[in-house]
Amino acid sequence: QVQLVESGGGLVQAGGSLRLSCAATGSIFSLSLNVMGWYRQAPGKEREVVAVISSGGSTNYKDSVKGRFTISRDNTKKTVYLQMNSLKPEDTAIYYCNMKGTRRTNGVDVDYWGKGTLVTVSS
Repeated sequence: QVQLVESGGGLVQAGGSLRLSCAATGSIFSLSLNVMGWYRQAPGKEREVVAVISSGGSTNYKDSVKGRFTISRDNTKKTVYLQMNSLKPEDTAIYYCNMKGTRRTNGVDVDYWGKGTLVTVSS
């Protein structure tokens, strides 16, 4: 079993910063991770993609966070990060990490989600 453990959420004032981390734990030895990403879901809204990063380091961001958020990854630690600067009240949401990959032992594709971490930005 693989679990994604998120940390770094919390309450911050508008204009502040937070850094989210998400580490894969458990049966990760034979896991080859491809795309990692961060998604968020605000109250009453659907889950949306915030940022994704490929195994080669290519990144894509939601338009509203470009220039403020930075996604990065540490393949050795099987961890993905989201540095969030200049936070706005509209960034308030539960943030979920996602990792897609393949089991090298059998070639099966996998898709894991974290349980989410709450980010609240006060005005």
